Amino acid sequence: MIIVLAVALAGAIGGGVGTAQAEGNRASYDRQLLFYNHSFGVFDRETADAIEHSDYLREFANFQVRTTTGTGGETWTGRYLMGRETYLELFGVGDVPGQDGTLGAAGLGLSVEHAGDLATVKQRLKDEGVTEPVDFLQTKDFGDGVPVPWFDAVLTATEYDAFDAWGMEYRPEYFADPRSNTEPPSFPGDVGRERYLPDDYRSHLMRDVTSVRIAVTEGDLADTVPLLRAGGFTVRTVTGGGVVAEGGGTTIRLDVVPRAQAGYQQVDMSLNRPVKDRHVEQIGNSTLTVGPGSRAVWTFAKNGTATTR
Repeated sequence: MIIVLAVALAGAIGGGVGTAQAEGNRASYDRQLLFYNHSFGVFDRETADAIEHSDYLREFANFQVRTTTGTGGETWTGRYLMGRETYLELFGVGDVPGQDGTLGAAGLGLSVEHAGDLATVKQRLKDEGVTEPVDFLQTKDFGDGVPVPWFDAVLTATEYDAFDAWGMEYRPEYFADPRSNTEPPSFPGDVGRERYLPDDYRSHLMRDVTSVRIAVTEGDLADTVPLLRAGGFTVRTVTGGGVVAEGGGTTIRLDVVPRAQAGYQQVDMSLNRPVKDRHVEQIGNSTLTVGPGSRAVWTFAKNGTATTR
C-alpha cells in the first residue's frame, strides 16, 4: 500500500509541518512500537514489466499483481512479494499518481503490532521535535464503491523530494471485513503484520524482508529520522551522512544522494528453507541472487541504468 501524499494530503491538510533535524537523538525509549511493514520503489518500465511477467518470482514468493483503490478514489497498480510479516511493493513509472509515480520515488511503511500504539508514536514524535504530526486515514474499496477504513497513518511532513515514510495502524473495520482475508487475532488488540498477511508464503522460498537500502535526499532523510526514533529503532549515522536503523528484525539503511540518484538500491530477504546452490536471476535492470543458504539479495540499478552482471 502507499499514501498518495500530493493528492490526498496537500489539499486536505493545508500547509506543512516543521522539519525535524536528522542529527541528535532527543530521547530513548524502552519499547519498540513501529516495525518494518513494507517498502515501495518506482523503477523504469523495462524493469517493472520484467518483474510483472517473471515466472521465477512466482515460484520464489507469494507474488501478486493488482490494482488498489484508496482514499479519494486514487488507484495504483503494484507488483507484490509477500512474506510472513513483511512485503515489497514494486511500481513502474506512472503506476502511481503524481509524485509517487516518478522514477526513483520510494516509500517506507512502519506499522504497530498492538492497537493504540500509534497514539504513543505520535506523542513520541513531538518529543523528537515534530510539533505537528500529520494524521491520515487510508481507505480501501473492495470493488463495490464503498470505502472501508484500512489503516490510520501518521507522517512528519506533507512535502518531500522522492521518499516518504509513515507510521500506521490497521483498523478493526478492515480486519472485520471478510473480503480482507485476514486472520483472527492472536491476542487482544492484535493489529499485527502476521495477522494482516496471508500464509501463502509457506509454499514459496521467500519468508521475510531482513534489510532494505534506499537512496534519499538530505531533506527526506531529515523528515524520516524522527519517525524511526519515535518508533523505537536504534538509529546511527554512517559515512556519507546516511543512517542505519535497526530493530524488530529488519534493518533499514538510508543513504544521502541528490534527487537524480534517489531510489531503491537493495533488499535482503530470509528464506523458508536453505538452498544448496546459488541462483542468479536477471529481471530487467535488477539482479536477484538466491542462496546458497537461507538468504536472497535483490539489487536494483540506479534509475534504470544497467546493473553489473
